[in-house]
Amino acid sequence: MLALSAKGILPKVDYAIFADTGWEPAAVYSHLDRLEREIAAPAGIPILRVTSGNIRDDALDPDHRFASMPLYILNKDGRPGMTRRQCTGEYKIKPIKKRVRDLLGYPSPERVPKGVFVEQWVGISTDEFHRAKDSDVQYMRNRHPLIADMNWSRGDCVDYLTELGLAETPKSSCLGCPFHGNAQWRSIRDTSPSEWADVVAFDAAIRQGNARANATGNRLLGQAFLHRSRVPLDQAPIDHVTAAERAALQQPSGDTDPEADELEHGVADGCSPWACRGSATGPEQDDYELAT
Repeated sequence: MLALSAKGILPKVDYAIFADTGWEPAAVYSHLDRLEREIAAPAGIPILRVTSGNIRDDALDPDHRFASMPLYILNKDGRPGMTRRQCTGEYKIKPIKKRVRDLLGYPSPERVPKGVFVEQWVGISTDEFHRAKDSDVQYMRNRHPLIADMNWSRGDCVDYLTELGLAETPKSSCLGCPFHGNAQWRSIRDTSPSEWADVVAFDAAIRQGNARANATGNRLLGQAFLHRSRVPLDQAPIDHVTAAERAALQQPSGDTDPEADELEHGVADGCSPWACRGSATGPEQDDYELAT
């Protein structure tokens, strides 16, 4: 969307926002720098980097309130479970909303007047139209240009990025996100030994849950893991291809088995800030255009 806006194919946005959890792969930060240098800056579009802190450091800090990651749990009786996902709200949605309010001139706790809001562009393509939701606050109005204006699928987006020399666009997500699929875990292990060592160490460090919970006496009764197999990450079966996965990989694109595809490629919705928002918005008046 940023490239389409910068090239004049879509209207020019006023800002682009990147919500930084503090624990993205190095490739994501490098790519963001390149986008800013080669795409955004020449078009006069500021990229605003916002953050609520470093999610990795916060999880291991007993003195810091921590928003729960969706860790895989193995209870003492052997039953599987999962912790609540609060990290998206804390590390992505919260800092974006804060910056939007600042841009509008109504920082919290000031009330944003009715009819004053930004138009926020969300990069959901036609393949995932079911994720196109309204914002849950009246001062932000979601728009989905890839669907409404371009009618583009993920393939169309990839083709366009390839034309611009951006074919190797990396996926933005926490380095140690439990929603990674096996392909993402293998990529980290096989292409970045230092980052693999980092996530393996983090996986071991959160075995008993986050440090703050333990410090306040709310210890996890079972064990926590980053991988859905609920074994230490460096022992997880990320190289094993099940029969279901093999069948999924052999089927045409878009016709794969959802469970197998998720195991290999990760949770489709992942931690997209606006994948699961859904409430009415305010009157249709555009004060700003914003791409996130």
